[in-house]
Amino acid sequence: MTASVRDDLLAAGLAVFDRVGFEAATVAAIRTRARASNGSFFHVFGSKKELAGALFLEVLRHYHSAVLAALDPVPDAEQGIDRLIRAHLDWVVTCRREARYLFEISRSEWGEDVRDAQRAQNARLADGIERWRAPLVASGALLPMPPVMFISQLIGPAQIFCRAFLSGRDRTDPRIEADTLIACANRALRPFDRINEQ
Repeated sequence: MTASVRDDLLAAGLAVFDRVGFEAATVAAIRTRARASNGSFFHVFGSKKELAGALFLEVLRHYHSAVLAALDPVPDAEQGIDRLIRAHLDWVVTCRREARYLFEISRSEWGEDVRDAQRAQNARLADGIERWRAPLVASGALLPMPPVMFISQLIGPAQIFCRAFLSGRDRTDPRIEADTLIACANRALRPFDRINEQ
């Protein structure tokens, strides 16, 4: 089985899940959209749930790559906060269907294999951000706090802000509020005297 069949099934799964939701999606609808036979589907994936888990991990990798790319070349504290928030917003807007899937799908039924892979991917993202953050905390350019708190203060508000856009309740491009989100993150993550040095 070629990788392109797998990719076609993942793309079809994303489209069908986005249109009707995971529960209402059927293997038949995914196969039809991918133009794949029943045998092809079950050669690649054992079930709709297995496809959904593989799709989630693929989208998560894509999102993490976009975020980590914002830290190359290594920025200072102000630039890093700016780039990371803009990377999040850009990815949500340019990959809207994937973002809806990543941030809104229920994962309660997924097996431990998907959860373990998710934890491993999340750890790689956290490590990448921490390699940038730790020296800035040591130098006083960023406030000391647990890594999980840092990520929640950095990306959390932007992610919450994007919910209306992802759901379709608000069609306004969330990137227009990037400067406000960045200013709020600077106040939450940087010493007050360092912000005033700008």
